[in-house]
Amino acid sequence: MAEDEDEEAGPPGLPPGTPFYMTPAGHAALQDELRRLWSEERPRVVEVVSWAAGLGDRSENADYQYGKRRLREIDRRVRFLRGRLERVQVVDPATQARRDQIFFGATVTYLRADDSEVTVTIIGVDEADTAKGRISWVAPVARALLGKRVGDLVRLRAPQGTEEIEVVAIRYPDA
Repeated sequence: MAEDEDEEAGPPGLPPGTPFYMTPAGHAALQDELRRLWSEERPRVVEVVSWAAGLGDRSENADYQYGKRRLREIDRRVRFLRGRLERVQVVDPATQARRDQIFFGATVTYLRADDSEVTVTIIGVDEADTAKGRISWVAPVARALLGKRVGDLVRLRAPQGTEEIEVVAIRYPDA
């Protein structure tokens, strides 16, 4: 699916129109990226393209061709970011009142069947980084954990089969 098409759809696996939940830090990062692309990178590329266009034959002018391609990429990403930022719902996990239960923004430690502990933080789709233990709230593990408490056993359906995990800790950032 193209980035522009993703603008209209909700998060993966959820109905269109579902909000894009995001932490304040994730929201700020998208705003910073949009500002950088629009105010810094795009004007630099426009300058290079204008300079290259003035050199004459554009068909063999690599600076011109690359610049035009880069402008299309920037414009596509800017459209995506603007659309996303219009629909984002910022949720600050530090303000979560019910800290004994797993909601968006929680950092959860769970015990797997092989006695290994896994710690994940449940965040927005655009903020996810599984290598850092930051998973999207629509990921199967996150969806299975949402609403649970310490001590709860959770049946997690994974590609390799069903696994039972136990919630051992829930943390939220301090306000």
